Amino acid sequence: MPVSLTESYRVCREITRSRAKNFYYAFVLLDSERRDAICAIYAFMRVCDDLSDEAGATEAALNAWRGELRAALAEPPGQNPIWPAFADTVKRYKIPAHYFEDHLDGVTSDLTRRQIETFDELYRYCYQVASIPGLCLIRIFGYRGDDAEALAEKCGVAFQLTNILRDVREDAQNGRVYLPREDLDRFAVDPAGFAMGQASDGFAGLMRFEGKRARDYYWESRPLLEMIDSKCRPSLWALIEIYSRLLGRMEARSYPVLRERVRLSAFEKSWIVLRSFLRWTS
Repeated sequence: MPVSLTESYRVCREITRSRAKNFYYAFVLLDSERRDAICAIYAFMRVCDDLSDEAGATEAALNAWRGELRAALAEPPGQNPIWPAFADTVKRYKIPAHYFEDHLDGVTSDLTRRQIETFDELYRYCYQVASIPGLCLIRIFGYRGDDAEALAEKCGVAFQLTNILRDVREDAQNGRVYLPREDLDRFAVDPAGFAMGQASDGFAGLMRFEGKRARDYYWESRPLLEMIDSKCRPSLWALIEIYSRLLGRMEARSYPVLRERVRLSAFEKSWIVLRSFLRWTS
């Protein structure tokens, strides 16, 4: 039988606490109701990602999960313990159901990932896997202003571009290259060596070019902070600061991503959260 709503939210909190390496730090600043709601959305998307990334991942498994999603939003939730909290959050914050269908389209595309040809194609993928979570977030935060959704979209693209730059080698080892073919050709970069940590002469220029794109999206999305509920601004500021600082570390070290995984320490992320609290509550 389905778990209780209280137990469902507890399960979602545990999933988020153990798996959300950057997100969870920022959300400790929220009130418990909003934090629980974000954990419910994250738990759903975590399962989506796992179903597309795990060994032996199949489109059939993702399609079955899509069927469970539709059932959970249309009738009493099924057996998976995240569904009661997820369905309650979607209803409570009036999050459009098509967001989750779009997100599933994005992660499903990873199973048959072909070379992305253009930045427009990459932007669409970033929208599906990262902007959609951002659009859910601002529904939970509460926002005003006609531009808020467009700015949340750009912010999500900035986050995903940062992830893509950090994970170039790891993605290549999994048979995925997200950098667009048009940009690889522009800088005369052959991605065949990525999985082995081998970079051609144009690699640094390519990474700086893509990094500037991400940096520009961070800058363009900055007005979003003033459009969300004031009580949620510390969390969003901390989240943006964590990701943009990760990008800054890659920039400062000339993108050593084929040799090592660039990251922020737990102490650094905790310090950012403290600074955010002091900045927005003093």
